[in-house]
Amino acid sequence: MGAADIHSAEDARRLARRRLPWMVFDYIDGAAGDESGAAQNRAALAALTLEPRILRDVSSRNLAVDLFGAEAQRPFGIAPMGMCNLSAPGADLMLARLAARYHVPHGVSTVASTPLERIIEVADGHAWFQLYFSGDGAGTFKLIERAKTAGYRTLVMTVDVPEVGRRPRELRHGFKMPFSIGPRQFVDFALHPHWSLSQVWAGKPQMANFQMDGYAFDRTESRARADWDTLARMRDAWPGKLVVKGVLNVDDAVALQAAGVDAIQVSSHGSRQLQSAPPPITRLPLIRQAVGPDFPLFYDSGLRSGEDVLRALAQGADFAFFGRVLQFAIAAGGEAGLHRLWDVLSDEMSIAMAQTGLTDVGQLRDRTAGAP
Repeated sequence: MGAADIHSAEDARRLARRRLPWMVFDYIDGAAGDESGAAQNRAALAALTLEPRILRDVSSRNLAVDLFGAEAQRPFGIAPMGMCNLSAPGADLMLARLAARYHVPHGVSTVASTPLERIIEVADGHAWFQLYFSGDGAGTFKLIERAKTAGYRTLVMTVDVPEVGRRPRELRHGFKMPFSIGPRQFVDFALHPHWSLSQVWAGKPQMANFQMDGYAFDRTESRARADWDTLARMRDAWPGKLVVKGVLNVDDAVALQAAGVDAIQVSSHGSRQLQSAPPPITRLPLIRQAVGPDFPLFYDSGLRSGEDVLRALAQGADFAFFGRVLQFAIAAGGEAGLHRLWDVLSDEMSIAMAQTGLTDVGQLRDRTAGAP
C-alpha cells in the first residue's frame, strides 16, 4: 500500500500509523493534555456548513489567490513543522519542491531538519522562515540575520509557545531531541524496519539551523521572555513581511495590527499547546471583524480537507496552511504520497467550490459582503 491508496487525509494518517515508529507517529499526531482540545477543534470545523447553490456555470474554477502581491496557485500552503525528516528522509526538500511547483509558501521551521538556506533554494524562493524567540533572544536575532542573508522575504514569528505544551503521548515514549535510545525505543524501531533502515542510511535527523557557532538550541528552553518590546525589535530588524502566528484573542489581533505587522495567523498550534484554548475557527470571524476586511488574515489548525479550507475562507481567512497531514502523506508514500494528497486536497476544494456556486475563491469575499 502506498500513494495510490491515499484518497483522503485520514487515509494518509492511517497508512503513516502503520509505517512510523510509535514514538515518531505520536510526536507528529499528538496534542496537548488529554487531546480534548484537538477533538473540539475538529468538531467546530465539522459543524460549519457551506450552502449549496444551483444552476450556475461552474465548469471552470480558479483556485489561485493573491498572496502579498504574488499569485499562489492554491489558497493553502505548508505550515512550519519541526523535524519533518522524521517522517521520511528528505521530507523537507519534498515539501520545498511542492512549494516551488505551486508557488505556495513553505513554512520553514526554526527546528527544521534541513538548513534554511537549502530549503529556500529548492523552494525557488517560495519559503517563509518561522521563528521562535527563546532564551535571552541572542540566538533568535542571529537567525533573523541568517534568514535575511539567505533571501527570505517573509518572517513568521510564532507567539503561542511561551513554554512547550505537555503532550503525554510523546512523553510516554520518551521523545526528545536529540534522540535518547533506550530499550523501549530500540524495540519500537526494530518493529518498524523500513523506517529505521532508511533513517540509518540517510543519517540521524538533526536540528540543522542550530549547527552554527555560538548557538546551541534546547527544545525545552523557555520562550517566556518574549513581549511587545521583542516584537518591536523584530519589526525594526526585519525589512520584509512580518507575520505573527498563534493568535486567538481579538484584542491581541488589534494590537498587532497597530504594531505594524503585515499579517496575522489565527492558530492554536494544531492544539499542541493549550488543550483548553478555544477552537481557532470560532475566533476567525471575530478577528476578521476587528481588523477589517482588507488586513491579511491566515489560518491553520485542524484542517483535514480542501473543504475545510473553504470553510476557513468563508469564516474570514485569506489563506490557509496544512501541517501534519502532509507529513503523514510523506510517511505513507514518500514524495508520490505527498503529491497524491495535495491533488486530493485540491480536488476536494474545487468540487466544494462547484457545489457552492463558486468559480473563484475571491467570490467568497463578495458573498460575505452581500453580493448574490
